[in-house]
Amino acid sequence: MPHQSVEQVIEWLKAQLKESHARGYVLGVSGGLDSAVCAALIKKATENCLGLVLPIESSVDDCDDAAKVGTTFDLKTEYIDLTSVYNAMIKLLPGNEQVAQGNIKARLRMVVLYYYANLHNYLVCGTGNKTELMLGYFTKFGDGASDVLPLGDLYKYQVREIARNLGVPENIIDKVPSAGLWQGQTDEGEIGFSYEEMDRTLKDINACQASGDCAEKLRNMIAQNEHKRKPPKICLIKTDGRDQKSDASEGGG
Repeated sequence: MPHQSVEQVIEWLKAQLKESHARGYVLGVSGGLDSAVCAALIKKATENCLGLVLPIESSVDDCDDAAKVGTTFDLKTEYIDLTSVYNAMIKLLPGNEQVAQGNIKARLRMVVLYYYANLHNYLVCGTGNKTELMLGYFTKFGDGASDVLPLGDLYKYQVREIARNLGVPENIIDKVPSAGLWQGQTDEGEIGFSYEEMDRTLKDINACQASGDCAEKLRNMIAQNEHKRKPPKICLIKTDGRDQKSDASEGGG
């Protein structure tokens, strides 16, 4: 299964470049599992790829692991510390709310990723997996903004399986998942359940067989974050029948 999934994703990534007339891919490399797997996949899809290491108050270990990903997969990387930019923004803004400020970090990183995408005619490769997408566990217009999501139909446990198949360093595979939005933040700590339990429960929810505290919590997250998975709503202006007929009669043809 892992090898088959890898080949499917690689061919899909190649097809996206051809379809969009883009030259390659750029992604943010955090030192975590998902971005490491995406880095390996885009490098197999094309030589035109770039990994950006974009720390904002990030740990030295995370930066070291991000560098290790570049070395392991021979991926060209660039390091840009955005901490000073983030601090300058925080000084201009009111309040001191942890989640809101954490989301600024994710959105700052995406601004830089799309800047490089524009420079090189690259697509931005998102790193979200199926578990995160179903739950809406991402920052809207931050790490949730991308052109392609190669892991979007793979649960977290499947991403781990693929990681071993691709040769991702073991310490990155075993690393506690974190979005790095504030000191000490972890995905499982914030949600309240392990990825193993969440993956199992989400599969049960899809099969209409889920029950218990985890299922209740995840169903609430899915419902509350539905807006993140949809494009912005457009206010459609209604016209009466006479106006619509008038518009049609004035058209060329």
